[in-house]
Amino acid sequence: MNITIINFLFVFCWCSFQIFALPDTILIGGIFEERDEVQELAFRYAVERVNKDRSTLPDSKLSAQIERLPADDSFKASKQVCKLLRSGVAAIFGPQSENTANHVQSICDAMEVPHIETRWDYKLTRDAYSLNLYPYPPSLSSAYRDILMKLKWKNFVILYDSNEGLVRLQNLLKEKTWTVTVRQLPDNSDYRPLLKEIRRSQATHIVLDVAPEKIYDVLDQALQVHLMSDYHNYFITSLDFNQVDLEKFSHSRTNITGVQLVDPQKPAVEQVVEEWMYGEQRYGRLLPAHLKRVTTEAALMYDAVTLFAKALDDLDNSHQVDIDKLYCEGDKTWQHGNSLINFMKWYGSRPYTSNDGRRRSRAYTAVTNFTQMEQIQVFGLTGLIKFDTAGFRSEFQLDILETDPREILKKVGTWTNQGGANYTRTWAELVDALELNLQNRTLIVSTAMTPPYTMLKESSEHLKGNDRYEGFCFDLIHEIALIRGFNYTFREVADGNYGSKDRNTGEWDGIVRELLDHKADLGIVDFTITYEREEAVDFSMPFMNLGISIIYKKPQKKSPSLFSFMSPFSVDVWIYMATAYLGVSVLLFILARMSPEEWTNPYPCIEEPEELENCFTVTNSLWFIIATYLCQGADIAPRAVSTRIVAGIWWFFTLIMISSYTANLAAFLTVERMDSPIESAEDLAKQTKIKYGCKMGGSTYSFFRDSSIPTYQRMWSVMSSARPTVFTESNDAGVEKVAKADGQYAFLMESSSIEYVVERKCELTQVGGLLDSKSYGIALPPGSPFTGAISSAVLMLKENGMLHKLKNKWWKQRKGGGHCQKEEKKDAASAAELGLENVGGVFVVMVGGIALACVTACCEFAWKARKLATDDGVTFSEELCKELLFIVNCKENSKPVRKKSSSSNTDSSSIYGSTNYGYTDKK
Repeated sequence: MNITIINFLFVFCWCSFQIFALPDTILIGGIFEERDEVQELAFRYAVERVNKDRSTLPDSKLSAQIERLPADDSFKASKQVCKLLRSGVAAIFGPQSENTANHVQSICDAMEVPHIETRWDYKLTRDAYSLNLYPYPPSLSSAYRDILMKLKWKNFVILYDSNEGLVRLQNLLKEKTWTVTVRQLPDNSDYRPLLKEIRRSQATHIVLDVAPEKIYDVLDQALQVHLMSDYHNYFITSLDFNQVDLEKFSHSRTNITGVQLVDPQKPAVEQVVEEWMYGEQRYGRLLPAHLKRVTTEAALMYDAVTLFAKALDDLDNSHQVDIDKLYCEGDKTWQHGNSLINFMKWYGSRPYTSNDGRRRSRAYTAVTNFTQMEQIQVFGLTGLIKFDTAGFRSEFQLDILETDPREILKKVGTWTNQGGANYTRTWAELVDALELNLQNRTLIVSTAMTPPYTMLKESSEHLKGNDRYEGFCFDLIHEIALIRGFNYTFREVADGNYGSKDRNTGEWDGIVRELLDHKADLGIVDFTITYEREEAVDFSMPFMNLGISIIYKKPQKKSPSLFSFMSPFSVDVWIYMATAYLGVSVLLFILARMSPEEWTNPYPCIEEPEELENCFTVTNSLWFIIATYLCQGADIAPRAVSTRIVAGIWWFFTLIMISSYTANLAAFLTVERMDSPIESAEDLAKQTKIKYGCKMGGSTYSFFRDSSIPTYQRMWSVMSSARPTVFTESNDAGVEKVAKADGQYAFLMESSSIEYVVERKCELTQVGGLLDSKSYGIALPPGSPFTGAISSAVLMLKENGMLHKLKNKWWKQRKGGGHCQKEEKKDAASAAELGLENVGGVFVVMVGGIALACVTACCEFAWKARKLATDDGVTFSEELCKELLFIVNCKENSKPVRKKSSSSNTDSSSIYGSTNYGYTDKK
C-alpha cells in the first residue's frame, strides 16, 4: 500500500510539472491508396472530431498529413514515409495493401515511430512499433467455426476469391467432423459456370469468402442459376456484409447469415455519417453514396485516431513529450515511440511484466505501477478496444445477422471469444419466422400412384390439377396445409419410383431424385425412412409405424375327419384307455374270485346250498367296466371291499376322462381348422416348394440385401438367384402374383399395405409377425427450412386422432374396405352349426354297431336252429323254415318250451325257455 501511494505521488508531481509539454500542433501521417477513399475520409474527420473534443487533447491539436499513392507501389510508399518523418509526425496510419504496408512498417520500426494499421493481416507476430486494430485472424476464424457449429452445418462448399480466404478459414478446414469442398472463383466476372456445377452437386450450404464488392454479383448470379432457394444457406465471412444491398435476395427466401463488427444503426455511427456529410457540405462537396456507409476498415481507422489521441494525452501526463523530425538516412530514432505504442496496447489489457520482453521507458513503468489499481477501457465505433499481451485484438464482439423478409437483415445473436456463438432469438421467434416463410407458398408435392396412399379419382368428368388425386397421403397433405397455411400442387413422379440409389453410379432415382434437384418441395407416398435415404434427404416425423411381413394365400379350411369325435384325445390316450379298460376288467375278475364275499348262494331259499356262484365272470367283468365307463348302469354290483375300491377308482377315472372328452369335443367340432404350410419367415426359409419375393429396389429389397441376420441372408440368396425372377415392379404386381399362384408364392411387403389388401381380397392373409420395425415419413430436400414445421404439424395430427381417422377412412371404409370383415362375421355365425361332416363318424359307429348286432343275432339264430334240428331228428332247412315262420308271425308273443328226446344227452330246454341265465362255478 505504501509503495502504491508513493508511486501515485510521484506521478502526480511529475504531471504537475509537465502540464503543457505537448506542442500546440501534433502532426500525424496518413498514407492511403486510390481505393481507400472511405478510410481517408474517416481519418480526416476523426482528427477533426478529436480537435473539437477538448477533453482528449485539451491544449493541442492534431494535424492530418495525408499522402496518396497508387495501389501496391511500395517504392513510392517508402518515399512518402520518409517525407512524413521529415515533417515530424508522431505516428503513421495506413496503408491498406499488404505490400506497401510491410515497407512502411519496416521503416517505422527502424525509426521507432508507431505504425497503426486497420487491415486484415495473416501474420501471427507483430513488430514492436506496429499496432493493428483489425480483429485477430485466428479469433475471427474461430468465430466462423463456432457460428457454423451453432447452425449445425456438416457438409458445405467454401467459395473464395483469393488465397487469403484459405488462411482466413483455416479453422473450418481443420475441423474433422465436417465434409468441406473448396472452390475458387474464376478471375473473370462470370461465375455462373462454377455456380451451376455447385448446384449439380446438390450442395445446399455455401460459405462465401470474397471481397465485399463481389458479394452482390456472386449472389445475383447464384440467383440466376437457381442456387438460391428455400433449401440453400449462405454464410458470408466479410465484416462488411451489412453494406451489401440484400433486398433482392431476401425475397428469394434463401437463408443468408453473416457477421458485423460495426452496427450501422448505432447512434454513434449514424452521428459520424452526419458529421461527414455536414463537413463535405461546408467545403462545397457532395458526399457520394458509397461514402455514406461506414465500412469496417473506416470505423477501425476512426477508432485508431481516437485511441492514439487518448494514449498521447496519457503519455503527456506522465512525461515531457518532444516530437522530433527524423530522417530515413540517419540513425536518430524517436525516444517516445515505444512508450506511446505501449500506452495504446495497454488499454483494456492486463499490465505487462518484465517477462514481456518489451522496451519500456521509465515513465511507462511508473504509470503501469499506478494504473494497476484501475484500468481504463476505451470504446469506439467497433466496440471495446482491447489487446492481448502479444498486442493482438483477440477479444471483440461480432453481431450475427440473418436475412429476414420483414427487415432484410436482422440481428439474431452475438459472438465473443469467451462465450462463443449465442443466439438471442427465442424459440417462438424462430418458429414464427419459419411459419411466416411457409405461409401462402405453393409447394410442389411429388408422389407415386400406390393405393390407398395416392390414387387417381374415378370420374366421368375431365379433372385437372389436384382434383385428379385422392387417398391417404393427399388428405394428410391437405390437413397439414390447413395448419401451416400453404398451398400445394401434387405431381406424379415421372419414373414411378420412390427413390433408390444405384450402387455403381451413386445416383438416385424417383422421388428422391426430384427432391435433390429441388424440382419438388415435398415427397409423400408409402415412403419408408431408411438410413440410406436419410443420408440423402430430410424426413419429417413419421406419420405411420409398421414393419415387413408376409402376404400369402389364406389357408383352406381343413375338412373334418370322419372320426373327428376321436380328435379330443390323441392316439396314445386312446391306446392307454383301451389298455386300462382291459387291465381293470381282468383285475376285477381276479379280485372277485379271490374275495369270499363275491361267492354267493344262487338260491336264497336253500340255507345250505351245495354250490356258490360268482357273478363276476370274465364276460361280466368286461361288461361291468364298459357299462360304467359309458355312464350306463349294470345289473351286477361288487360286494367285497376290494372290488368296490376298484370300482370306485374306475368311476373316478371315467368321471375325469369323460368330462375332459366332452369339453374338448365341443371345441374340436365347432372350431374350424386351417391348413397353412407356412407360419413365419423361418418356415419360408426352411422350405423350397413355395417361392417368395418382394418389390425390386424398394426398402424391403434393401432390407434383405443388407441384412446380417442368417435367416434373412439365406432368404436373400434364394430370392436373388431364383430364375425366373421372384421380384416384381410394384407391390400390386406382387399381390396379384400371390392370388394367382394358388399357394405356390408368398410376397414380402410392408404390413400397412398388407392390411389394405387383405381388407379387400379375402382369399389373402398376413402370415407371421413383423420382421423389422420401420416408419413412413414425408421427405424433404436436404436442409429444407420446412422440416420442423411439417414435423410439428404431423405430431399435432397424431395427437388429435386425425391420422387414425384417415387410416380408418382409406383402409376400412373407402374403395371396398370392410368387405372381408363382413365375410368373416358370416363365417363365424355359421361355425356354431355342426354339419354332417362334423358328426358323421358317430353315425358310422352306430350303423356299424347295429350291423354287428344283426350279424351276431343271425349267427345265434342259425346255430340254435341247427342244434334243434339235430335234437329233433329233422333237417336243418326244415327247422330253419319253421323258426322263420314263427318269427314273422308278429301276433305270437309266447313260445312253448320244446322237450328233449330220450336219446338226447343234452338239455331239451329251448334257448328261449332256458331256466338258467346265470354263470355257476362249483365250489
